[in-house]
Amino acid sequence: MSKVRKAFFCQNCGNESPKWVGKCPACGEWNTYVEEIIQKENKSSSLVTHSEENKRPRLLSDLAVQPNHRISISDPELNRVLGGGLVPGSVTLVGGEPGIGKSTLMLQLALSSLKNVLYVSGEESGEQIKMRADRLKISSETCFILTDVSLDAIVNEANKLMPGVLIIDSIQTLSTPALDAAPGSITQIRACTAELTRFAKTRNTPVFIIGHINKDGQIAGPKVMEHMVDTVLQFEGDRNHMFRMLRSVKNRFGSTNELGIYEMGTNGLQAVENPSSILVQSEGQRLSGRSVGVIIEGIRPLLIESQALVGTSAYGTPQRSATGFDQRRMNMLLAVLEKKQGIKLSQKDVFLNITGGIRVQDPALDLAITAAIVSSMQDIAITEKLAFIGEIGLSGEVRPVPRIEQRIEEAKKLGYDKVICPDIHGSQKSNIEIVPVRTIRDALRHIFG
Repeated sequence: MSKVRKAFFCQNCGNESPKWVGKCPACGEWNTYVEEIIQKENKSSSLVTHSEENKRPRLLSDLAVQPNHRISISDPELNRVLGGGLVPGSVTLVGGEPGIGKSTLMLQLALSSLKNVLYVSGEESGEQIKMRADRLKISSETCFILTDVSLDAIVNEANKLMPGVLIIDSIQTLSTPALDAAPGSITQIRACTAELTRFAKTRNTPVFIIGHINKDGQIAGPKVMEHMVDTVLQFEGDRNHMFRMLRSVKNRFGSTNELGIYEMGTNGLQAVENPSSILVQSEGQRLSGRSVGVIIEGIRPLLIESQALVGTSAYGTPQRSATGFDQRRMNMLLAVLEKKQGIKLSQKDVFLNITGGIRVQDPALDLAITAAIVSSMQDIAITEKLAFIGEIGLSGEVRPVPRIEQRIEEAKKLGYDKVICPDIHGSQKSNIEIVPVRTIRDALRHIFG
């Protein structure tokens, strides 16, 4: 008989302990340790193993890369986030909130973009998947559906079919008989991910794995699962908004700063090729507390609208709230305004919102947010067709940001005729008016006089 041992695993972070403990020493959560029986895997399992050729060491110069080493898919946003296409033998983990669109995106990928796809579902029946495909109004003659939760059975069918792409929905529903643990447990998730990774590498088959997230927004399961896969994609956005953001958190074959934007409609997720024209309010009534900044997500410049509301606090402690932006950085900008510009905000309620449900981390939006706050404070609308670019330092200086020429060209493309940006040296060959500023005082003086 194979050796069996017991261990306790934290259901929050996956930390292992030989005995039960009340507080996890790794993540600090209480009462999260659960006993699991770990059984040594049977070596005669039907799961694939590495070939003898791959076990022998080879010189790096002797290894050859195929000319078409990436599989191009018809979805331009997913193509960009993956780094230019799908790499054979890669393992991609897709996470996000329930109902955000993970299964919809993978089904669209299986039906419209690729050939000879095996779609494995442990959460829906084949009839339910067919109903979802009919709602998307997409049909395919090369997409195979398998509803099973046994990893051994799934790998056996994949070895027989030899699909071009394998999609797993979801990893929390799979289990292997080699382990005496419940599906969705830390042990099962880690083992199933390892076997799917081994299958992808030996068969040179791309594998997509859908993963659930916990209450903290992290992908459920051990953190080592994200280290085992090649790419981690995170779905972001509010389900009440029509936009969905697909962000690359980890990518061994491309940039980790790429962002794909989708619009959720009755026919599924549609790629948004020019999100700047949608995320910024069109011409109309001029309102105070509104400004437009230019950010960079990966290789793509985006125009983002910032909205601020400043009012007198009705309570002893003023309220500070930021949606789509780091609240600690907003507090820093408020302190700079009060210290360097003399604007009294200590007894004011400040609410900040980034439109479209996008979460921005680019510091180049600092100048636009500051202008929106001052505009709401003074109840003066900012001139239309005016964009802001610049990071604000603790001394009130407007610092330069990378790729400023590309940001200016994006503003020009959307019809903006003036850009307030850091004082950069060199001539700008553009017919758009550029207003260079060195400090936040210079910028506010130009806007409000």
